[in-house]
Amino acid sequence: MRIRFALFPITLLSCFLTQPAIAQNSEWQTLKALPPSQQLRVSLQSGKTHQGELLNIGDDTLTLISGQILQRQDIRRVWVKRESKRGKHTLIGAGIGAGVGLGLGAAIDNSCSRNSIICTGNRGKAIGAPVFALLGAGIGAALPSKKWHEVYRSR
Repeated sequence: MRIRFALFPITLLSCFLTQPAIAQNSEWQTLKALPPSQQLRVSLQSGKTHQGELLNIGDDTLTLISGQILQRQDIRRVWVKRESKRGKHTLIGAGIGAGVGLGLGAAIDNSCSRNSIICTGNRGKAIGAPVFALLGAGIGAALPSKKWHEVYRSR
């Protein structure tokens, strides 16, 4: 019984010590699955950055179409270029804005009385939804669309 409890911390410690090596190897395997001609940005341990299309990835090298052969131990980080999601952000912003405008318009329409500062005569929803949809679309379009996605980081 005591032997089991003594082995548990040793087993747990060995799991934590081997995890970084396993994680780095699995990230390199993910990198090897990228299709040729994929746009890459590669940051080296020396601080230099190379950018270009992927030609081939081996077990220890990454080759760009420009002819640059980069060694795995020299590579610090690798990013792939993804398509912009600006259109998606714009549509999401428009939808959120329309919902907010509809809610505010309904609240304004519901509170119309002689003492109200703003009274639209039951047109608050018709005015608020498109105005706030445009505002939301503008905010969505202005959000940064992350074009580079990190796929590898050396440990």
